Amino acid sequence: MQSAPISTQEDPIDPVVSQVSDASPNQILCLQTTVDGIPTLWVDRANIKAVLKFLRDKSQPRFEMLLDVTGIDERVRVHRAGQPASEFTVVYHLSSFSGHCDVRVKVPLMESDLKLPTAIDLWPSANWYERETWDMFGIEFEGHPNLFRIVLPPTWKGHALRKEHPARATEMEPFSLDDEQEAFEQDALLFNPEQWGMKRQSDTSEFMFLNLGPNHPSVHGAFRIALQLDGEILVDAVPDIGYHHRGAEKMGERQSWHTFIPYTDRIDYLGGVMNNLPYVMAVEKMAGIEVPERAKTIRVMLAEMFRICSHLLFYGTFAQDVGQLSPIFYMFVERERIFNIIESICGARMHPGWFRIGGVAQDLPNGWEARVRELLEFMPPRLDEYDQMVMNNGIVKRRTQGVGAYSTQQAFDWAVTGPGLRATGLEWDYRKHRPYSGYENFDFDVPIAVNGDCYDRCAVRVEEMRQSLRIIKQCLDNMPAGDYKADHPLTTPPRKEKTMQDIETLINHFLSVSWGPVIPPDEATVGIEATKGINSYYLVSDGSTTSYRTRIRTPSFAHLQMIPEISRGFMVADLIAIIASIDFVMADVDR
Repeated sequence: MQSAPISTQEDPIDPVVSQVSDASPNQILCLQTTVDGIPTLWVDRANIKAVLKFLRDKSQPRFEMLLDVTGIDERVRVHRAGQPASEFTVVYHLSSFSGHCDVRVKVPLMESDLKLPTAIDLWPSANWYERETWDMFGIEFEGHPNLFRIVLPPTWKGHALRKEHPARATEMEPFSLDDEQEAFEQDALLFNPEQWGMKRQSDTSEFMFLNLGPNHPSVHGAFRIALQLDGEILVDAVPDIGYHHRGAEKMGERQSWHTFIPYTDRIDYLGGVMNNLPYVMAVEKMAGIEVPERAKTIRVMLAEMFRICSHLLFYGTFAQDVGQLSPIFYMFVERERIFNIIESICGARMHPGWFRIGGVAQDLPNGWEARVRELLEFMPPRLDEYDQMVMNNGIVKRRTQGVGAYSTQQAFDWAVTGPGLRATGLEWDYRKHRPYSGYENFDFDVPIAVNGDCYDRCAVRVEEMRQSLRIIKQCLDNMPAGDYKADHPLTTPPRKEKTMQDIETLINHFLSVSWGPVIPPDEATVGIEATKGINSYYLVSDGSTTSYRTRIRTPSFAHLQMIPEISRGFMVADLIAIIASIDFVMADVDR
């Protein structure tokens, strides 16, 4: 296939692409134009390491973080004009925090030779991303130290995100488990320290191995940490995930663009409608839908309410995990009061699934202003009280200050975003530096800390709740008039009142709801500042009523990977504080 031209007069070359091309001529196979405007480079696998290293170290701006690595099974994709021949594609998503921009690098592979060099030596965070890509697609990363399954069981057959793999249990053989198979499955679960890169003994002592989990009160979900101990000192701590894997990305390929929205609620099940936001914005970008200002503001208000709810739960459980039981009961009361407001607006509490392609499900109900104003009155004094209970508590400080600290550079290396990144002193927030959904119209501060330890990660989240209240107040005071949903043929479901005017509109409504809209072939990545960090959806449309590829980049997945880095040399009790300070959700990890 002939490569696309590097640049045209009508479509000027991106400065980053120009730098890569100048530094290493002939390394770029072609450029791909995408509707999200992210520079997309196709690079041969022989040159991928050199290109990634250049983007990390020498380009202007530098791309400090490997935000994501994933794959695409291209074998049944129809609309690939201008792209190199590829049966499987590996996609690297890099982010620049200094330049507030992204770049996408793709490597074409053929099924007969699915091999790439590992990028772990450039970014340690590549470890889990490459393991997941091998797990789901069977793509091998040469030089990877422990390339085995990460989210699927070790006995799983096949690679789940390949197109030939079934998407539903009804498409598979009925499940059965005889004695022989049970014994086989149990043997596969036996812990082998060497497989995890851990030694059984040193020159001076024999190590003890301890399972923390998979069901343990302090891990807030079903996952295990294999601890390597020298006495009470942590030599290593290796997370073992996948217990909560539900195949959300596979579901994205079988559901219509509209019916997948409720599934997004269940990714970070504490984030509510905030999970809907990056997904619907990515679909809107591909469909060319302009969302009304009123709908944008409603989205912001609901997202910030869920940010407060999520942070309140973190605040209470953080205090509980370090030995202070009472705060969580007070914080749950406030959380329930906010849920009552959310329910009055959305009709549901934790998982309203309320955002729609083109806007929101319905307009704000009568009386919403009074309920939101009540929230703005009762929350600030409560937060002040909780500061006295938790943040000023001497025991909490001794348990968390100086524990599990990391620097901004370490955060970049391990793809840490959100409050965990801001706790290292970097004032960077997606809402402020790469605004979306109208955030550029809001006045708020970006809380930071300087030590990057457990205490600071909590302190940042506490102040973020106050900033969320500022944003909600501005929504209340400046709610625009107008429609709550775009008047666009690809919005779903269309406005019901118009179906009563003529039969053609009614037919279109029926088809849109039952089959879903046909989204033009393209691809888009949209990220947001979710409750726990950057959450992004990378969607690929092949001109159908369903997504060809749905990639969900979650913050919790990256953050758990850093546990060994920040826990070595501490005690088990310190590990509990470290785990509590990360603020993760296992559904957000496993997906």
